[in-house]
Amino acid sequence: MITIDKVSKHYGSFQVLTDCTTKVAKGEVVVVCGPSGSGKSTLIKCVNGLEPFQSGSITVDGVSVGDPKTNLSKLRSRVGMVFQHFELFPHMSITDNLSIAQEKVLGRNRDEARAKGLKLLERVGLKAHAEKFPGQLSGGQQQRVAIARALCMDPICMLFDEPTSALDPEMINEVLDVMVELAQEGMTMMCVTHEMGFARKVANRVIFMDKGLIVEDDSKDAFFGAPRSERARQFLAKILQH
Repeated sequence: MITIDKVSKHYGSFQVLTDCTTKVAKGEVVVVCGPSGSGKSTLIKCVNGLEPFQSGSITVDGVSVGDPKTNLSKLRSRVGMVFQHFELFPHMSITDNLSIAQEKVLGRNRDEARAKGLKLLERVGLKAHAEKFPGQLSGGQQQRVAIARALCMDPICMLFDEPTSALDPEMINEVLDVMVELAQEGMTMMCVTHEMGFARKVANRVIFMDKGLIVEDDSKDAFFGAPRSERARQFLAKILQH
């Protein structure tokens, strides 16, 4: 579904990604973790062309992301993305937030888009809030709306960029519960997250990054049971002691 082959990226002389190679198969859940500044968010943003890269290739469902001829807007309409800070339109109701891309990008009519939005709001437990505005919801609720918005587009896969890192601890689980459900239903997912409990529960594989390199790419049992690199051992020792 997603193939990343020898991808490198730099800002001026600063190397952000170096020769990153991995893949995510259909129905697979891959968690990307690592210390801050390791390049993990940059890598996931390269997958749908939000960040350009200088060398290597990325293909999503057979479409080359870096090819100048690729229609990135069309590709992004098929790849769901959930960001750290929700990115909802503050001046629009929740229903309108869920409908706008369906109407503008997919050409669905208003009633169809609204019905789909309500169905997915129900799925994330927020149907009662359909006519509210984002500012009237908690952070956890807004992030669940953002997940519902992505699902409205019937994506072939979902990318999550630290979806819980801006949330209060109490709200993290309500977002992770939705992500766990998605994973169990067979959604192809690539998730940048520090939530190791989530990784242990649903990940098929864990990618560990440091200083722009993919240091480990292994099954979750191998990664948590016996990480091969000293850097990953240090990271896990710090993150799992809490």
